[in-house]
Amino acid sequence: MTDALTRSADRLSFTDQAMFLGLRATGQEAIMQCVWIYERPIDYDGVRRFYEGIGHGVFGRRIERSPLPFGRHRWVSAPGPQAELDIAEPRTRSDLGGWVDERAAMPLDPEYGPGWHMGVLPMTDGSTAICLVGSHCLGDGGGGILTILDAVYGNKTDFDHPAPISRTRWRAIGSDLRETLRGVPEVARTVVAAAKLARRRRDDISRSGAARPREVTGADDRVYMPAVTAYVNAEDWLLRAKTLGGNSYSLVAGVSAKLAESMGRVRAEDGAVTLNIPQNDRTLDADMRANAVRLVNVALDPATVTTDLSPARAAIKAGLAAARDIPDETLQLLPLTPFIPKRVVRKMADMVFGFAADLPVSCSNMGEVPAAVALADGTEADYLYFRGIDRYATRGALEQRCGLLTVVACQVDSKVSLSVVAYQPGSENSTPWLHDLVAKTLADFELAGVIE
Repeated sequence: MTDALTRSADRLSFTDQAMFLGLRATGQEAIMQCVWIYERPIDYDGVRRFYEGIGHGVFGRRIERSPLPFGRHRWVSAPGPQAELDIAEPRTRSDLGGWVDERAAMPLDPEYGPGWHMGVLPMTDGSTAICLVGSHCLGDGGGGILTILDAVYGNKTDFDHPAPISRTRWRAIGSDLRETLRGVPEVARTVVAAAKLARRRRDDISRSGAARPREVTGADDRVYMPAVTAYVNAEDWLLRAKTLGGNSYSLVAGVSAKLAESMGRVRAEDGAVTLNIPQNDRTLDADMRANAVRLVNVALDPATVTTDLSPARAAIKAGLAAARDIPDETLQLLPLTPFIPKRVVRKMADMVFGFAADLPVSCSNMGEVPAAVALADGTEADYLYFRGIDRYATRGALEQRCGLLTVVACQVDSKVSLSVVAYQPGSENSTPWLHDLVAKTLADFELAGVIE
């Protein structure tokens, strides 16, 4: 294979490299979790087969840095399990949430490994949980689902990435330098576009900075972000959405907006809630991107979502059309990614993810996923949910963000799951606090479910 083909097939997209640089600059890492709950003992042989199969696709690789400080990083192969299957000592069912949190805190590294790991928790009431954790630098929810399905069906999708350290240092330097020089015209155009964009967005940057609290006590302390998952009968969920003039997507958005209102995450000027909604942009034909989504920004009035979802449905439809038809001008800046110093990456992460004055809410709806996703041991799990976590978040980062709210929803067979991670400055920020908040919000929509 020629150098050119190797670079084209194996180098990280600018978006993926930006996420990796953000991890190294800030120490905060986005991870994804998938949890299966069986109300019975599991088939351990089936789980081990599943576990062996997970180490392919987006999880069968690692990141290898360019030897150049401004070079493009690339993917290298790392097939199969990157850590042992961890079978925990039995615990009570009430300890399930704590165990899932512990799994999220276990070491992950998309460069040195392990980039993913999996554990099993037998519980004293006879039930069993399985938890898969992966770095968002390796894959997003769409990539994770495809990898899970491959593992269930016994397929092995491999991207034919090279082995680690398969290039000598000097060959890597020469190859990456030639690639960088070829990209100089694009970088020059990007610098001009960046200057124009900065002038146009001066006011946004000022508003962003104005949202920061001046001082935070214990800013470097790592803090606990409570998380709960609600399971709602899919028929009840879809009927309620239809009754309110919406659909499942607008109901997820409505619940997210109402949760945000309860936490004070509304825009000061009009009381609206801003939702950041990722939409899958992944193709099924060997799409090697770790993160293949479009971000859709939607503003909803939380005061009306419990009685009428038609405005939310229309807003989401318009947002999707805009994301498809009107390119996000900030994406024009991605070719500058390899040249950004670490100290600037920190500031950009602050500005983009941390201090937006409109207090955005991450609202991810994975839709109805194939029922086979629930077959971790070869049989259908009773409950399944996905969630996204920011690891190693400090009090200072969360306080300066004015808190955090992340909602991940999906439907598997007859259940809709809503996983909620939240932090509100000045609040109790405990699991019971969030449990009550989610239960009250569902009741506002005349819905109920199992919450744990």
